[in-house]
Amino acid sequence: MSSLLLIALVFVALCAHAGLVGVVYYDTGTVALERRRWLFLVGLIPIFGFFMYLFERSELDYDPSTDPYAGGGYNVHPSRADDFPFSSSEGQEGARLGESDDVSPAETERRRDKE
Repeated sequence: MSSLLLIALVFVALCAHAGLVGVVYYDTGTVALERRRWLFLVGLIPIFGFFMYLFERSELDYDPSTDPYAGGGYNVHPSRADDFPFSSSEGQEGARLGESDDVSPAETERRRDKE
């Protein structure tokens, strides 16, 4: 009975592995990813490779209009504004424009050492 159970478990695992490879094979034809590379990764590293594929695939449909951090600004809480290299939390616009508040790196280091 135990050998029959072992054969069944191995068969189920191989079917699941073949299913993951099949999904990747089918899906790489619909998105702009290299089919051979992803089939190799999913075939060599079954579950981890499949999750790598899913995460890589999710990066293809990036839309900057829905990303709250796409503008390049920093959200700094007013209570932590002294720790930030800009003079205040309203200095975020300066960060976007590439302007600084004339704080030297040495001054920033001294501020950190005070904590």
